[in-house]
Amino acid sequence: MAWLLETTHQDKSHKKGAMSVLAIVQARTSSSRLPGKVLLPIGTKPMVLYQLDRLQNCSRIDTVVLATSDQSSDDTLADLVKIAGFTVFRGDLEDVLERFRACAAAAQATTVVRLTGDCPLSDPALIDELVEAFADGEWDYLSNCADEQQLSVPDGFDAEVFRAELLERAAREALLPSEREHVTPWFRSDRAGLRWGHFCHQPVRPYFRVTVDDQVDLEVVRTVVEALEPQDPSFGVDEVVAYLEQYPDLAARNLSTVRNEGFLNSLAEDAANAQSSSMSKGQGQELWRRAKQVIPGGNMLLSKRSEMFLPEQWPAYFSRAKGCRVWDLDGIELIDMSIMGIGTNLLGYGHPEVDAAVAATLAAGNMSTLNCPEEVWLAERLVAMHPWAEMVRFARSGGEANAIAIRIARAATGRDTVAICGYHGWHDWYLATNLQNDSGLEEHLLPGLEPNGVPAGLAGTVLPFSFNRLDQLEVIASNHELAAVKMEVQRSTPPAPGFLEGVRELCTRRGIVLIFDECTSGFRETFGGLHIKFGVEPDMAMFGKAMGNGYAITAIVGRRAVMDAAQNTFISSTFWTERIGPTAALKTLEVMERERSWETITATGLELRSQWQALADRYALRISHNGLPALTSFVFENPRHLKYKTLITQEMLKMGFLAATSCYTSLAHTPEVIESYLENLDSVFSLIAECENGRSIEDLLEGPVCHGGFKRLN
Repeated sequence: MAWLLETTHQDKSHKKGAMSVLAIVQARTSSSRLPGKVLLPIGTKPMVLYQLDRLQNCSRIDTVVLATSDQSSDDTLADLVKIAGFTVFRGDLEDVLERFRACAAAAQATTVVRLTGDCPLSDPALIDELVEAFADGEWDYLSNCADEQQLSVPDGFDAEVFRAELLERAAREALLPSEREHVTPWFRSDRAGLRWGHFCHQPVRPYFRVTVDDQVDLEVVRTVVEALEPQDPSFGVDEVVAYLEQYPDLAARNLSTVRNEGFLNSLAEDAANAQSSSMSKGQGQELWRRAKQVIPGGNMLLSKRSEMFLPEQWPAYFSRAKGCRVWDLDGIELIDMSIMGIGTNLLGYGHPEVDAAVAATLAAGNMSTLNCPEEVWLAERLVAMHPWAEMVRFARSGGEANAIAIRIARAATGRDTVAICGYHGWHDWYLATNLQNDSGLEEHLLPGLEPNGVPAGLAGTVLPFSFNRLDQLEVIASNHELAAVKMEVQRSTPPAPGFLEGVRELCTRRGIVLIFDECTSGFRETFGGLHIKFGVEPDMAMFGKAMGNGYAITAIVGRRAVMDAAQNTFISSTFWTERIGPTAALKTLEVMERERSWETITATGLELRSQWQALADRYALRISHNGLPALTSFVFENPRHLKYKTLITQEMLKMGFLAATSCYTSLAHTPEVIESYLENLDSVFSLIAECENGRSIEDLLEGPVCHGGFKRLN
């Protein structure tokens, strides 16, 4: 069974006649990730011969040809295949489209099936099904891998079929390097105007990977073959999927590899080559404009709004991310020297071990009527890291975790009023700070927050005090029966000597629950909460952001005497029980501990801070630094600081960096990345120095100035 997704359909003039179907398997030995992979053994024979032998069982294919390059590096491959009795065609190494054109012309075929030599488990029945669908329709091109959003088979069962005569036109009109190297992108382009479609095999099961790009891929495929070949040499996609579902740990080993990464890199190169010296608004800004028509504010998080970075020019959306690199919707590769997913990806984007653990969870099932065991294992892990704590509750966002902690503290003490110091989310309990005093949160990260929609009856329930001002907290505690003191251990500046100790003593003396909000600071300088560094133990602490390396998970850790109160109030949510978050957190903690990540990212942040200062000194600019070293930032001590921040973002974007005046460091920020970033930043500091000496900053800016606080953006 299958269904077809029609995409473009213009030219229907060709007539179906007798089909001569040529299967072209493209292969070479100069693969960069796994050189000579097609010659490596699968089962009892080289991978290329294993695939070619399987293709002999296709009933709808008349001829099978291996198309390799005419370079001497592929002589061994060509000789091996010829000796095995298969036809070999040799052509241009880089221009694979021309190689296909010449091969199809020599064979005088009417129809071409394109296959790649890194897919050794090609399923003859699946290919026959695709060829039949092509023959039954009025297609120019049909494949099961044309639409990334509608994939139906695991990576490794890809196949494409198209009219052979169109290769002549493609060879003339396809100009982009990605179109020449990967053969078929032109067929799906608007320029071609062809009738093409995406074929979906049923049942839909795209979530495994049996293609071979690297050594791990090869090991997975070998294991599959060793298990299935003795039972049924003609095994196909159904048997492969069933086997991998039975062994999810094996299936997860290579799932963190990006599908079609080579093609995506080619697209990125095309986009980079096409980018003009002036900033292009691109697809990201177009989508951002659409977003603000259908999503209040444009998105779900203030800190990711385009206007906070570079209004009218920021890429706004990403297509993929890996390490400290992000690709936008135009395929342009950018190095993230900014806020790394708002501080969530301490190990770097797409960490292979974390992603593999999550992939195994997906393969085994993420949700069930029963509970996931990972939440127990994670709770035990967090308690072991914080000996003062005995119990844990989980949520999926920092705002939720903060709200849960306040609810528990109020239930435990029977009191309502809370004193706060820092930023603690968006919920009613927190914004109630501004009901009586609209500047109550002025010092707590986001000035200008309006408490609209917060019930007026909450006025007076939350009272702010300033960081390092124990005297202010003493006054609040003397005049109110406090349920909790909720505070960040550190944000912009370190705690003064005795400050945290004084807060702890006050809370103990008055029976107040002391809560440290470590959603941001956790795991940055210690393996666990930052409070470990200062030797002050809270009654409760929240962790999030970095704990799941990009996957949603937050934790409320606390003393049993306080946490037990959660049983006396209603705190419950369906998606707090899903499995991905705890799985990601367990693996993230494992990698953190092994790599001692907190030491590396702190050292990186201190080096950045030192180099920023060196640049400022070189150009006689005044800057000040703030934040934890791993969440470091600077600001120009100048009335035009927002204009200078905008200029940095604008110019660094042209040079391939997401950058402003903050950098949340990660393990992916290697010395080589830092060096390249600083070399490019030097030229922007030089421009700013020119502005300080009389050059017009307005003449340099190509759009509006970035926003500096909370503003309505639509």
